[in-house]
Amino acid sequence: MKGLLALIGRDLKLATRVGGDALTLVLFFVMVGAIVPFAIGPDRETLARLAPGIVWIAAFLSMILGLDRLFRTDVEDGSLMLFRHAALSLESISFAKLVAHWLLTALPLIIATPILAILLAMDFSTWLRTVLSLLVGTPALVAFGTIGAAVTVSLRRGGLIAPVLILPLSIPVLIFGVSAIAADTGAGTSAAALLFMAAISLVSVALSPFIAALALRLVED
Repeated sequence: MKGLLALIGRDLKLATRVGGDALTLVLFFVMVGAIVPFAIGPDRETLARLAPGIVWIAAFLSMILGLDRLFRTDVEDGSLMLFRHAALSLESISFAKLVAHWLLTALPLIIATPILAILLAMDFSTWLRTVLSLLVGTPALVAFGTIGAAVTVSLRRGGLIAPVLILPLSIPVLIFGVSAIAADTGAGTSAAALLFMAAISLVSVALSPFIAALALRLVED
C-alpha cells in the first residue's frame, strides 16, 4: 500500500513540477462552455436544455488531452523498465497511474463546474446533478484512457490514435452521463443512469489495470 501511495505521489509531484497541464485542461473545459453560447445563441432555455451534453463532451475532450503523457514519459526515460523489477506489479503500477491521472484531469474539471454552470445557465439542482454524474462517470473515462495510452505507448503518433480507440468505449458513459443530468428525463431515469454509470466505472476501473499491464509487457518484450 505504501508503494502504491508513493507512486501516486510521484506522478502528482512530477505533474506539479512541469506545471500548466491541469490549468490547460480546465481552460479548455471552460472555453468549450464559453464558445457554445456564441454558436447556438444566448437563449437561457436552450442553453439549459443542451447543458448536460455540452458538459460531458467538454469533459471528454479535456481529459483526452493528457493521455499521451500517461505512460510515454516513463517509457522514454526508462522508468517503466525499472518498474518491472520493482516490488509492485505492473497491474498495481497501472492502477496507481489511473488514480493519479484522475486526480490530475477529472478532479480539476469537477472543481471548475461552477464556472460552466454560470455560462450554461444551469440552476443549482442541475449543477449538483452535474457534479454527481462527473464524480461517478469520469473514473470510467480515465480507465478507458489508461487502456488506450498503454496500447498506443509504443506508437509514434499514439497520442492521436488513443482517443480514436477509446471513443467507442466512452459513448455509453456519455449517454448515461447526459441522462443523469437532464431534468426532463425524470428522477427515476436519472437514478438509473447513475447506477449504470457506477457499474461501468467499477468494472472498467477493476479491469483496466490488468489490460494496461498486459499491453505494457508486450511493449517491453
